[in-house]
This record gives sequence, structure tokens and C-alpha cells, in this order.
Amino acid sequence: MQFLKDSFDRLMAAYQQQPYPQLQQRQMQLKALRRQLLQQKPALLAALNADFGQRSHSDSQMLELLPSVSSIDYSLKQLHKWLKPQKRHLSWLFLPAKNYVVYQPLGVVGIIVPWNYPVFLSLGPLVAALCAGNKVMLKLSEYTPQTNQVLKNIIETALPDTALVIEGDAAVAAGFSQLPFQHLLYTGSTAVGYQVMRAASANLTPVTLELGGKSPLILAPDADISQMAERIVFGKTANAGQTCVAPDYLLVPEDKLKQCVSALQAEFLRFYPPAQFAHSYPAIINERHYQRLQHYLTEARAAGADIISCLDVTPQQQQQRLMPLTMVLNAPLDSALWREEIFGPVLPVYSYRNIDEAFAFVQQRPRPLALYLFSDNKALQHRVLQQTHAGGVCINETLMHVGQEDLPFGGIGPSGMGAYHGKEGFLTFSHAKAVHQKGRLNASILAYPQHRAKVFDKLLNWLLRT
Repeated sequence: MQFLKDSFDRLMAAYQQQPYPQLQQRQMQLKALRRQLLQQKPALLAALNADFGQRSHSDSQMLELLPSVSSIDYSLKQLHKWLKPQKRHLSWLFLPAKNYVVYQPLGVVGIIVPWNYPVFLSLGPLVAALCAGNKVMLKLSEYTPQTNQVLKNIIETALPDTALVIEGDAAVAAGFSQLPFQHLLYTGSTAVGYQVMRAASANLTPVTLELGGKSPLILAPDADISQMAERIVFGKTANAGQTCVAPDYLLVPEDKLKQCVSALQAEFLRFYPPAQFAHSYPAIINERHYQRLQHYLTEARAAGADIISCLDVTPQQQQQRLMPLTMVLNAPLDSALWREEIFGPVLPVYSYRNIDEAFAFVQQRPRPLALYLFSDNKALQHRVLQQTHAGGVCINETLMHVGQEDLPFGGIGPSGMGAYHGKEGFLTFSHAKAVHQKGRLNASILAYPQHRAKVFDKLLNWLLRT
């Protein structure tokens, strides 16, 4: 698509005119982005509510604006440290000289943004790319058209000649991923991740893939269910479960199954009593995804599963795509609920007899983006960290690791590759250039052929002695 190529070429030309923005310029860009984001906050909150059909301003501020602003503020404080050349070890064999690493902008980077957190998942990687000194193209989701318009205004007002916003359907996204970016970051489904990586490989474009998968939550035998229930409900119902790191299934001791189900039901109603559910609970993004979730439940029910909804919804609420936390017990392990990432407020529950069975259940499945363990048992905590693989882990918490500015965020295997946030984001969008520097003195001449026989061969024999 010609307009994509023209946009890329325009940014590449701007990058070549200034291939290394200084610290002060990068800080000015971050401050301008922060200022525009806060100035246009009312329009952004209204747009998010409209695109989702229902999403409270409080939820959008907490889940999207707050982490975006926090990321900018943290980067502003740390950027001068990240930009400093790093001294590296120099062997005495190469004296006099010095070794160091400088971090250089890559050029023009591409960011493909999903619909579930259109603000945070635009601005988070954008901030990292700006810290590294790059120009940026962002492809926004066609599912959030009103939010896109506000974001486009925010980004292109704050960052003229530095960032461009692209909109369009899957065909535009496919064309976007074929551009010869110096780096491409994609957040979305694993299935599309394969396509993005395949397209990027034609240009040898390195990719960061933030995918998802089925993130497990292990409730250990020693966990206090009454205390932990609110953390589980929050993790599963924030944004109505439309979160890549939401707990995708729950493993619970067999003898605590009923207690756990009752505690989660009670906690959901405390979070969202009927009146609050009707007016502030987030809706499923569109009818297609709402019907996808309903199909999962229909299939599980037909296979004999027990479906436990935490709240009865009215026909009007169904038309609004409001879906409460819904637990599913005894669903066959070959059903879609256990095969596919759910991406909604549906929680399959699997009861285990002993903790070894729970660990085996997790280890036999593809590596997830997140893993959650609820336990105060130190041995179990060490075991989950050492014997399981996941992009990130929370112990006695859900979701919150994503909001930690100084922790890398990224997947592993089918849940993604690469990481960003904080310093890792700066490194992802930078080239670590190795520098070996000498002055006029050069002891290395002893290694040159005309001098080697006199001194260097003797030195080599001494260094390589047995």
C-alpha cells in the first residue's frame, strides 16, 4: 500500500537528518506527550466508553491513563542513566585502550496495537521507542475508531515529524507488518503473531511479540481463600477479562472447590452489585467477541460442564454485551475453554488432589504470558519460580506485575518473545554498539606478523600452557 510506504519513507528521511536526538530533546518529547495526554483526557475517556459500549471513566483512568503517565514519569527520571555509555572490561593484553557500549537509536520502529487497552498498549511501547531516540509508526485497531481519533490527535500534536498513526483493517495491518522497520512490536493473538513474524522476516526485521495464551492461577493448599478471593476477582474481571495477562484458568485443591466458588461469587457481587454492574461494568468489545464467549459456554454446557454465573443478567444487559464472572466446572479438557485463550470473564476451574498434580498440569501446557501462585509456602514459591516457565509471575497477586515500571514485560515461547517496559524497553529499541578505542600508543603491534616471532609467540605459549 503506497500510503504506508510514503509514511515510512517520510519518517526515515526525518530520522536520517537527526540520527541521534540528544537527552534534552527526548525529554521534551516525553513531556509533550504527557501534556497532551492529560489535556485531552476527557475526550479520551469518552471515546473509550463509546468504543467499548460501556467502560467507566474510573476503569479507563486506572487501567490505561495511570500506567501510561507513570511510564513517562519513570522514563524521564531514568533516561539520563540509560543513555550513559557503559564501561566494559578490558583485558591487559589490549592495553592501553578502553571498551564501552553506546546505545544508538535503531531508526523507524513499528508498533501494532490491539483493541483491549488501546491507550496503554500504544503509549507504553511508544515511550520506550522515544527514550531510545527513534521515529515511530503506530497501527491502531479498527475496533476502537473513536479512541483512535483522540490518540492520533494526542500523538501527532505532541510528536510532529516523530510519530505517525495509521488506521485500517486487517489488510492495512498486513501491509504495515511488511514495511522494512528497524524493529517491529506486535501485541495481539498468537495466530496473528505467526503472520507478523513471517512478514517481518522478509526484511530481516527483528520483532517483539506480546501474545498471551492461557495464564494459570494456582491456589495452593495453604492459601487463605477468603483473603485471596478479591485479588482473583479483580484479575479476572478488570476490563471484563479482556486482558492478555488475566488468569485464564484456576487450579484449586479438590477439598476447597466449593469454598472457592462461593468466595469468588460473593466477592464479585461485592465488587459489582446489580446497580453498579448495570452502569459501570465493562462491556465485551463487540458482538463477535461476545458470541465467541457464549459459544464457549454453550459447548461446555452441552458436554456436561457446570456453568456458574455470579449474576443473572437481563435481556437488555445481554444486548449491551455485559457478561459477569462465570465459572465453569468439569469442562472436558478438549473443549475450546481449555484449548483457546478466553479473553473474557469466563473462568474454567480444575480441582487437583495434590500440588504435584497442579504443577504437572501447568508444565504440560504451552508456556503462558503470566503465572499466578497464591501461597505463603516459601518452598512452593521457589518451586514455581524455578520449575515453571512464564513471561512473568505474581505471587499472591494478579496483573500487578505489568504496572511495575522497572520490571520487564514479555512472553516466552507461544506467549511471545522479547520484552519492554522501563530499561528493557529502552534496550529493545536501541542498538548496543560495542566500541574498542585506542589512542596513539598501540601495544597490539606485537601481534602483527613482523613482530610475532620475537615476543608474541612466546607470550602465546605462556598464556596457553597446560
